[in-house]
Amino acid sequence: MNFLKWLDEKFELTVCSILMVAMTVLIFVQVIMRYVFGSSLVWSEELARYIFIWLIYLGISYGARIMKHIKIEAAMGLFPQKLRPFVVILGDVLFLAFSVIIVYLAYGVVMSQVRLGQNSPAMQIPMWFMYSAPMVGFGLTAVRQIQVIIFRMKDLKKGGVQ
Repeated sequence: MNFLKWLDEKFELTVCSILMVAMTVLIFVQVIMRYVFGSSLVWSEELARYIFIWLIYLGISYGARIMKHIKIEAAMGLFPQKLRPFVVILGDVLFLAFSVIIVYLAYGVVMSQVRLGQNSPAMQIPMWFMYSAPMVGFGLTAVRQIQVIIFRMKDLKKGGVQ
């Protein structure tokens, strides 16, 4: 049960932190190699780019988890106070729908890459793995959005305006 709690509360933050440290160290090593030793690593920039891509898509899920995605606060002032919680929930439902659409479309792209069998130029990583970042990230985001919607509905029943 503790593992499931950790998955729910810390998964994205832990993975994003590890990816950020790995990317920073990799870029630092590349700079040292280039400017101190006069030669660069062939694969480091490609790996840093791929780490960054995964970091972005997992970060979207983390943003959904902590309910910190962009909202237009000024537009919220246009709605009556009693209607605002429903507008926020509507926004969450729309973001959930967007996430599901992205997962569906990304799945098609990943399957194309699997059929093509293309590998990355420097590291020979299967490109389907890189193209699966949006599918995985928005899949996790969809799960997080469902959790957020349930939280907001419960909060609304209690009379809160989260």
